[in-house]
Amino acid sequence: MERARYNDLLAWKTSKNRKPLILYGARQVGKSWLLEAFGKGEFKQVLHLNFDTDDGLAPIFGGNISPERIIAALSAYCKTEISPADTLLIFDEIQANQRAKDSLKYFNEDAPQYHIAAAGSFLGVASGKFPVGQVDELTLFPMSFAEFLEASGESRMLGILRSQDPALINALAARFTELLKTYMYVGGMPAAVKTYIETNDPQKVRIEQNAILNNYKNDFANHIPAKDMPKVRMIWDSIPYHLAKEKKKFVYKEIKTGGRAAEFENAMDWLVNTALVYRVDRTTNPKLPLSSYGEREHFKLYFLDVGLLGAKALLDISTLMLPNSPVFTEFKGALTEQYALQELKANTTLPVFYWGNDSGKAEVDFIMQYRNEIVPIEAKSAISTKSQSLSVYLEKYKSARAVRASLKPFSKDGRTYAVPLFMIGEIERILASGSSLL
Repeated sequence: MERARYNDLLAWKTSKNRKPLILYGARQVGKSWLLEAFGKGEFKQVLHLNFDTDDGLAPIFGGNISPERIIAALSAYCKTEISPADTLLIFDEIQANQRAKDSLKYFNEDAPQYHIAAAGSFLGVASGKFPVGQVDELTLFPMSFAEFLEASGESRMLGILRSQDPALINALAARFTELLKTYMYVGGMPAAVKTYIETNDPQKVRIEQNAILNNYKNDFANHIPAKDMPKVRMIWDSIPYHLAKEKKKFVYKEIKTGGRAAEFENAMDWLVNTALVYRVDRTTNPKLPLSSYGEREHFKLYFLDVGLLGAKALLDISTLMLPNSPVFTEFKGALTEQYALQELKANTTLPVFYWGNDSGKAEVDFIMQYRNEIVPIEAKSAISTKSQSLSVYLEKYKSARAVRASLKPFSKDGRTYAVPLFMIGEIERILASGSSLL
């Protein structure tokens, strides 16, 4: 299965200022697989070193961590010559060895000719830090809708999607919508996508999704202090409930009577830092730079994947199989909003917020900074596109452009772009094309 991050890895390999790479991402999104595929495709040799399972690596990094010493020791340990130009060194589960993390500084300063890519499932919560300024960073998310199309043998449809040809895209909207319905059920976890491609069986996909959710629960038990584990589980289990509300803001007292932020802070941070949960903060003051105006006391929580959200909420398979599937309207549009955020995270490099006014009566799903403008984005279910909140926002802030994602045709009405939900991952390209597009 091709991943878009492969091209970013190629750019990293050829960069004149290349540093050791850290690949972040939640467990089971495909980090190790991607690095292995990249190594096999672009290098003569791949050495995959796993610090969590291979106890023999600890002594190598236990003393002097100069690159010369480490390379000599790894060559002997792996019984192979390590050529700087021809070998990709994968430091997997690097969070298990702080000295290995420290060594990246010296590889960057003293031996930048070596290609080192590090990954791990709990990098965001591991004790210790990576050397500041000494590493390059990438994040891998679940497979996007575009990656799902490619993996499903729909590369021609993907080509049409990226052509941004309104007439052609609108002519094939029904087919794109059916593919999107499938994606919103299957989601983007590689194991679930693989199961769908190999079996075309929604029941087996759901079994795979439940297995992933169970693995995450086991991670709670294995990696969280005992005092925080019940709180992590309460937050995790409450996300479908919060997303089912009309106003999806996360409220601590709704998961525990008298619940407060201070009580749940560590548990919340663990879920966010492992990338199992996306946190979207509110802003009531959308100014540049947008990142300076987030309000951490008001936020929404989403799962890392729309397919896992459906599985966690016990959505029936009929959401996919029925001719008039309610997949876009379940949870009062929660699946649609989850999907939209997932696409924005995977296909843009900018932080995402949501907007709400002081009275709480108006709320725009997402707000993003694109270059020197703030762009409001509404993700609506089905073909309904009425949004009083977006109208309130546009009237108040006089935004030059806005995006309303729904199942309406691809078009532009004044300053508002009507973008089909299946195209929301193309937002940056659409904004870059501007008025010449439609």
